[in-house]
Amino acid sequence: MADRQAPRARFWPRLLLAVLALGAGGLWFAWPTLDAYATTAASFGARTACSCRHIGGRTLDDCTRDFEPGMGAVFLSEDEEARSVTATMPLFARQTATYSPGPGCLLEPWEAER
Repeated sequence: MADRQAPRARFWPRLLLAVLALGAGGLWFAWPTLDAYATTAASFGARTACSCRHIGGRTLDDCTRDFEPGMGAVFLSEDEEARSVTATMPLFARQTATYSPGPGCLLEPWEAER
């Protein structure tokens, strides 16, 4: 009876390892797309919230109403002294927009990929 259960006992760790390997491969494959969407969401959030806050004069909490559907994972923070708003997509992207008279709210330049 112990001989019949031995193969079954080795099946579950192997299945778990296979699922983890497939998940890691899928994440590796999808990472550029996820990173691009996160960067776009953080940039849109920073620029929109900066304009809302420093041009529109609204509170930062109120500015999240201007976000597109699905942007619930974008978190905002403000540096009142620098007149900037930073939007963050946890684990993925972060972008800051700074207000200056004349041009308004401008995003920080992106670093070029190598």
